[in-house]
Amino acid sequence: MLLDTIHSRQDLLDIPEAQLGTLCDEIRQFLVKNVSRTGGHLASNLGIVETTVAIHRVFDTSRDRLVFDVGHQCYVHKMLTGRMDRFDTLRQQGGLSGFPKPCESEHDAFIAGHASNAVSVALGMARARTMEGADYHVLALMGDGALTGGLAYEGFNNAGASREPMIVLLNDNGMSITPNVGAISRYLAQARLRPKYLDLKLWYRQTTAKSAFGRRLYALTHQIKEHMRRSILGTTLFENLGFTYLGPVDGHDISRIEMLLKTAVALHEPVLIHLITQKGRGYAPAEKTPQDFHGIGKFDPETGLSAVAAAPSFSDVFGQELCRMAASDKTVCAITAAMQHGTGLDQFASDFSSRFFDVGIAEGHAVCMAAGLAKQGMKPVAAIYSTFLQRAYDMLLHDVALQQLHVVLAVDRCGVVGEDGDTHQGMFDVGYLRQVPGMRIFCPASFSELREDLHTALYACTGPSAIRYPRGGEGNYQSAAAKTCIREGYTCTIVCYGTMVNAVLAAADTMQAAGYRPEILKLRTISPVDWDAIEASVRKTKRVFVFEETSDRECLADEIFAHLTENGIPAVCRKRNLGRGFIPHGTPAALLAAAGLDAASLTKLMQEELSR
Repeated sequence: MLLDTIHSRQDLLDIPEAQLGTLCDEIRQFLVKNVSRTGGHLASNLGIVETTVAIHRVFDTSRDRLVFDVGHQCYVHKMLTGRMDRFDTLRQQGGLSGFPKPCESEHDAFIAGHASNAVSVALGMARARTMEGADYHVLALMGDGALTGGLAYEGFNNAGASREPMIVLLNDNGMSITPNVGAISRYLAQARLRPKYLDLKLWYRQTTAKSAFGRRLYALTHQIKEHMRRSILGTTLFENLGFTYLGPVDGHDISRIEMLLKTAVALHEPVLIHLITQKGRGYAPAEKTPQDFHGIGKFDPETGLSAVAAAPSFSDVFGQELCRMAASDKTVCAITAAMQHGTGLDQFASDFSSRFFDVGIAEGHAVCMAAGLAKQGMKPVAAIYSTFLQRAYDMLLHDVALQQLHVVLAVDRCGVVGEDGDTHQGMFDVGYLRQVPGMRIFCPASFSELREDLHTALYACTGPSAIRYPRGGEGNYQSAAAKTCIREGYTCTIVCYGTMVNAVLAAADTMQAAGYRPEILKLRTISPVDWDAIEASVRKTKRVFVFEETSDRECLADEIFAHLTENGIPAVCRKRNLGRGFIPHGTPAALLAAAGLDAASLTKLMQEELSR
C-alpha cells in the first residue's frame, strides 16, 4: 500500500501525481477502520483528505504554521506527520488526542478545540514572523461552520487591513455539525455558483511574470483589471475585508489545490482559498448522514451502525420534556448554537419549528437573543454545552443578569466529558455560573430530577437559571429527592451534587459495611445553597467532606468551608475535585479514577481521615 511507504514529507512528495488518488482512497479506508474501533470525528476528516495532502505537498508543517479551526479535522494531518502507527490509541487515555496538540508533535502549531479563532491566531503568528524577520508561511484551515462565529470576522477584518502574508483555506461543505444556517451559509452557496474567473487570473499573472516588461505591465493594468472584474462579477465579502479571494474550487482536486496554494504564496498578501468539499466523502453511511458521523463512538465499518445500543441520556430527556412543555405553552422556545442533535432538540425543531432557533457557532449571540426574547415575555431555553457556554460569560452578566431576565440555560456536558479531552471537559461552569448575580443553578442527579428542575426553572423562577447535567445517562441513583439529606448518619457529613451522588452512595455503602455511618447531603441547587441542612449536619458530625466533579478554582467546597468558619461551626473539612489543571482525554471512568473521584478513592480518603 502507498500509505505504508509514507514516513516523512519527502515520501509524500515522491508519490507520482497519478497515484495520489489511490493514496487518498487508502487514507479513507484507514480512517474508517481505525475510528470504528476508537470512536472519533469521522465525517469531517473524510472530507478533508485531498486538501490535507495538498497542504503537506506544498508546505512543511514542522516549520510552516498550520492552524486548525476547529481541530477535529486534523486526523489526516496527524497521519501524514508520523503518527499513523499510534491511531489505535486515538482519544484513549495516554494516546493520541483527537485535536491538534503542540506537545504531541512539532507539526501541531496550536491547540484547537473550539471554533472561529484560527484567523486571529494565524494573524498573530504572521505578525510575529514579520517582527522577528523569520521566513515561514502561515495558514488557517477553517470549516464554513466557523464563519457563523463572530470572532472569525474580527480576525478577517484585522488580518485584511494588516496586509500580512497569510493564507486562509475555507473548507466549505455546507455543514458545521448539522447543515449550516443563516445568511453566511446562503452567501457561500451563492459563491459556489460564481462564474469561473480564476483561470484567466492565473494565466494573466503567469504570462506577465515572465519578463521585466510584463511585470511592469501587470503593475500598470492591475487596478484597471480589478475594476473591470468587480464591475462584472462584484466583490466578495472577503475581498471587502482585504483578502484576495481565490475560488471556489473543488476541494478534492489535489493538483488544483496545490496550484492555488502556490499562487497564494506568490501573492504575498492575505489570501482566502474557497474549497468545496463533501463531508463524509468515500464512505457511504457518512455521506448519507454526515451529522451522525461527526462525532461517533465505536461502530461496525461494514454497516456504519453503532457497536453499542444507545441508552437514554440526560440530553434526550431534556429534549422530550421541553417538547411536552412547549405543547401546552406557546411562549416556550428553544435556542442552540449548532448543537441541535447533541443537545437533544431534534424533535423540538421538528414539532415547533417557529419557536426553534439554531444560531450557529455563536454562543454569545444565543444568550443575547435569549435575553431579548425574555424581555418581551417569551420563555427562552438556551441549550449549550458547558465548555462552549464559557464564550458567553460576558452576555450572562451584562445582558441577562443585570436585568434579572427569565432566561433558562440547559448546560449540557457538565463535568468530565471523556475522549474529546481538555478543550471539552465541562469543569469550569460551577465557578463561572455561581459568580453571576441572581443565577439559580440546578444540578439534577437523575432523569426525574431533570424533569422537575426544568419545570421549576420555567415556572417558579423569575430571573436567570441554569440546569447543569452530564453527558450520557443516569447512574444507580434514579429517584427525585424531596430533601437535601438522602441518608442519615453521624460519623461524618458528605456533601455532593449532580451525578457525583452515584460514587458517593457506593462509597457510603462500603463505609457502612466497615462500621461507619456517614450522612449524605445531595444539593439540588448549588445557588442558592441549603445552608440550614449543611449547618445542622456538620454541627452533629464535626467532619465534612465535599466531593465535586468540577475545577478546584471557585469550587463550592471553599464557600462551604468559609461559611462554616464565619458562623462559628467547628469542623474538620476535606474536599476533592478535578484539581486546578486541565483534564486530558480518556474514558470518563478512567479520568474520574485518576482524579480520585471514583467510589474506591473516596472510600479510602474518608477512612484515612476518620481513622486519625
